[in-house]
Amino acid sequence: MPAKPKPQTSSKPAQPPIYLPAEALKGRGTAWALAHRFSRDEREQFDDGWGTLTQQADEQTLPPRTEIIEERARKILTGNQSPDIPFDLSINPYRGCEHGCVYCFARPTHSYLNLSPGLDFETRIIAKVNAAERLRAEFARPSYRPQLLCLGAATDAYQPIERKLRITRGLIEVLSEHRHPVSIVTKSAGIERDLDLLAPMAQAGLVSVYVSVTTLDGHLARILEPRAAAPQRRLQLIKTLAEAGVPVGVSVSPLIPFLNEPELEWILEAAAALGARTAFSIPLRLPWEVNPLFQDWLQQHVPDKAARVMARVREMRDGRDNDSRFGQRMRGVGLWADLMHQRMKKACARLGLNRERFALDLTQFQRPQALPGTSVQEQGAGQCDLDSEASRQGQLF
Repeated sequence: MPAKPKPQTSSKPAQPPIYLPAEALKGRGTAWALAHRFSRDEREQFDDGWGTLTQQADEQTLPPRTEIIEERARKILTGNQSPDIPFDLSINPYRGCEHGCVYCFARPTHSYLNLSPGLDFETRIIAKVNAAERLRAEFARPSYRPQLLCLGAATDAYQPIERKLRITRGLIEVLSEHRHPVSIVTKSAGIERDLDLLAPMAQAGLVSVYVSVTTLDGHLARILEPRAAAPQRRLQLIKTLAEAGVPVGVSVSPLIPFLNEPELEWILEAAAALGARTAFSIPLRLPWEVNPLFQDWLQQHVPDKAARVMARVREMRDGRDNDSRFGQRMRGVGLWADLMHQRMKKACARLGLNRERFALDLTQFQRPQALPGTSVQEQGAGQCDLDSEASRQGQLF
């Protein structure tokens, strides 16, 4: 019988992290330009006598501006090989996210770009400017069959830069034109802009939206998700979507012990009262570089709760900071994980929130005509990329 893994006491680095004070970087989730796990270089701060580190930190510092890096993607659909995720394909029009949620499980993907999962993830955004074009090409492949598709599974498709670039809008236009169903996960009120497309799709059973409401506490939201919509604005979004006839659910994720976990029932009640029809939640996950980033955030913002939070996380993760095993990573194990699951189940039953995801119609798909001058082989190009990307994300998450 294999030996049980030893509990992790902490994954905080031995050397102090290199970052400016959080107050000097207003609107950012972390000020730490954490080196990614593939980096060969290590850096640490020291005082060379030309001014102390404290003096440097006290100087007026302008927050870093967001840099948009345009990318012409070879593919836009990512296959899912994870048995505990309820969709087959996903689209992420952006890599990185301006919302700056410190807990975001997608932060480690920036490591593949040789960028920091910390500050770079929220300030250096990769925009797939040809996303709509690639999606239409994927739909035109003779071998393509409609599958459950999620938009914004890793990074928010309606993050602030979408107002200008409108990449997600282009994707919705393609989905609507070819009557392909899609589910959308967002914490941004920017999705209201596209109601002219989403409302007719909803009437045909082709779209559902899940709004992420992590907390009702405005102060906690500002430090936990600094550039996302305020909690009350997200609740208003649920009402707007419901009134437009769009099936809307609420995601109370991640549940963080002693921070937003006590609010679980209140969030569900508020969402149900405004038109949410289903709900789900996932306990906090800390894969790869998210772990030291989140623990550093705890020490900066809630030092009095940091030890308690991590102790409870480890109780739910079989003694570890993170547990990536299928069947356990989305729920956790042990007494406290079971308790949160029961609270969620009972609250949903009391409030009439169906725990099942919305069923979408896969039968209405209309394949585009072959692109002029494009061979069948060219239309199929990128499938091997899709498979390799799915494998890589399966290893990561």
